[in-house]
Amino acid sequence: MPITVDTDVMRAKRKMSVGELAECVGITPANVAVLRNGRAEAVRVTTLAALCEALDCQPGDLLRWETADSAGFVAESRADSTCR
Repeated sequence: MPITVDTDVMRAKRKMSVGELAECVGITPANVAVLRNGRAEAVRVTTLAALCEALDCQPGDLLRWETADSAGFVAESRADSTCR
């Protein structure tokens, strides 16, 4: 996925463990790991809001877009070449 959820920097600033973050957000530590490792295919807006509340940050502090080359993501070609 070219969009990743990067909680590590904000978590480190808050000196919060993965377990503490998971408990505050209401998800399992395994699901925090899925977000951290870029394996999440979707993130609920409510989960993103809970992450922001727990880490006292904005969504833009957690979401990062990577180019197709850097993420190893192969996008489907579009018939409409104006959307690049």
